[in-house]
Amino acid sequence: MAQPVVLNVGFYNYVMTDKIVAMVSSESAPMRRMIQTLRKDGKVIDATQGRRTKSIIFTAPDGIVLSAISQETLAKRLSGGDNTVGEQEEHED
Repeated sequence: MAQPVVLNVGFYNYVMTDKIVAMVSSESAPMRRMIQTLRKDGKVIDATQGRRTKSIIFTAPDGIVLSAISQETLAKRLSGGDNTVGEQEEHED
């Protein structure tokens, strides 16, 4: 059986890559409002381990995952297949 492809979103948390719809920055006010709305609906998975949210990963069908890793870093991990957990993610601001 083929092993599922996962994306390391930080701190030993993973998302199935076939469920990812989009990865966006959490810096804008509309994104922050959307997080609050979806949190009330129970559709938010917080994978930040208490750190500042840097990116939002939209998953199929209608959930989101919050990550303390930037969307640029996540995109590099996704395209390059580098999903290892290392020192970089622990110290990234």
